[in-house]
Amino acid sequence: QVQLVEAGGGLVQAGGSLRLSCAASGRTYAMAWFRQGPGKEREFVAGISWGGGITSYADSVKGRFTISRDNAKNTGDLQMNSLKPEDTAVYYCASRGTGSRSTYRPEDYDYWGQGTQVTVSS
Repeated sequence: QVQLVEAGGGLVQAGGSLRLSCAASGRTYAMAWFRQGPGKEREFVAGISWGGGITSYADSVKGRFTISRDNAKNTGDLQMNSLKPEDTAVYYCASRGTGSRSTYRPEDYDYWGQGTQVTVSS
């Protein structure tokens, strides 16, 4: 069982930046960030392979967000730049129990963090 703990959320003005971090209690495989806005379903934001060499992004964040990981520290980060009010959501870190490649489907992930709120004001 792996526990994931997110940090770094908060309130920021449109155009600003935030960096989210995810600390894992043990080894993780592919990791991803998802988000869930008010009244919306949970959606894929970004994913990264176990080795870190393959990343993927939702079209809505491509060019603004960057996912990374440090396997030596069992951590993952999401750098968010040029934030928009529509980025407001609870952001979740997720890890697959097996599998080196990330996917966009929440059901493929076995471990989840508790979520961290990101609010972008206009």
